[in-house]
Formats: sequence, structure tokens, C-alpha cells
Amino acid sequence: MSLFAIILFVGTMLISLWAAARVKSVYRRYSQVPASSRATGAEVARAILQRAGISDVEILPHDELLGDHYDPTNKRLVLSTHNFHGNSVAAYGVAAHECGHAIQHQQAYGPLHWRMAAVGATNFASQIVMWLPMIGLFTGILSWNTASWIMAAAWGVIMLFNLITLPVEFDASARAKRVLAEMGFIGTDEEMTGVRKVLDAAGWTYVAALITSLGYLLYHLLPLLTGGRRSE
Repeated sequence: MSLFAIILFVGTMLISLWAAARVKSVYRRYSQVPASSRATGAEVARAILQRAGISDVEILPHDELLGDHYDPTNKRLVLSTHNFHGNSVAAYGVAAHECGHAIQHQQAYGPLHWRMAAVGATNFASQIVMWLPMIGLFTGILSWNTASWIMAAAWGVIMLFNLITLPVEFDASARAKRVLAEMGFIGTDEEMTGVRKVLDAAGWTYVAALITSLGYLLYHLLPLLTGGRRSE
């Protein structure tokens, strides 16, 4: 394995681990800090959606921690049980963030629709980077040059998806901070600081994903462009 590959693997692993650990740590801290409002995360989400004129989005609980998401296909806003029933600063931040995605969908926010359109290609690319190395290892049906171009193309698709994801997530977080303050759910500077830290920590996981995919794109692409060959 080349020195570049070792640095890439260790570097991206450390960045990803740091981002994941940070979001869990910050979330755990602020999930213990109650907000001034007595509303639950689900009630906050419903109020935000109603304010935006959205009445066709279903708000559902689920058991997976930090698996909160907005499903634009089925118009479902899914919150973890703690965020659905809780009234912590973290619950409010997460609920408002997912509402931000629902509002983006309603307003036909460009980057969100670009990301939705890219989901199929990205899932296919993810299957390629998972299975092609094993297929090549056991069958040898592809030359190094051909396999490298396919892997570079697949990582390029994943990298572009991660790049599109950044404005989608950052915009949703900005909307969340703004609407929580405007609607009075967050009443103190300390609470807003908590919301900001939770959402900023989550944002770093998307930055880490972009850096990782860019690194692997370069790993496969640079030898092709420079006429070299990786040391496996």
C-alpha cells in the first residue's frame, strides 16, 4: 500500500471518527438541557410547519438515535423518540432542522431537488465502490486502468452528491435557528448557543463525508492523470 493511501485512509478515518464523536457528544450534552418552552419536539415541528403553511407532512417517532430525517418522497418528518417527546434544546434544534428540509421542499429549493435527483445515481455508485474491488480481486476481469476509471467515476458521483448536500444542510440549519428565535421556542442566549452547537456539530459530519469522498476520488484519479500506478 502506498504512503498516499495510508495517509488518506488514516486521515479520512480520523476526520470521520472526530465528526461522529463530536455530534454524539454535543447532542448528548444538550439533550439534557431543557428549553424554556414546555412544548415537545413534535409540537415544535408541527407549529413550524403550520407557520409555513405545510399541512401534508406527517410527523412520526422512531427508535434510532440521531436517525432523524425528512423523507420528501413520502412527506414524512421522522424524529427519534427522545426528540419527538422531549423538550430539550437538542430536540428543538433537530426538529426545527428537519422542518427546514420540509420547507425547502415546499419552496422548491434548488439544491434539495438536485440532491433528490442524484440519489439513484449515488446509491449505484456506492454499490460500485463496495463491490468492484472484490470482483476485481477474485476474477481479474478488469484491467487496472479500467477499474481505476470506474472507481474514480463512482467516487466522483459520491463526491458531487456530498457537495450538493452541504448547502441543503447548512440552509436547513440556518432556517432552524431563525424560526426557533422568531417563534419564541428558544428564549435565552444560552439556549440558542446550544442549538447552534448541536446543528454545527451535525454539519461537520457532512463536511467529513465530502472530504472523505474527495480523498478517494483523488486516490483513484491522480495515478491515471499522471501516468503512474498505485502501489496496492
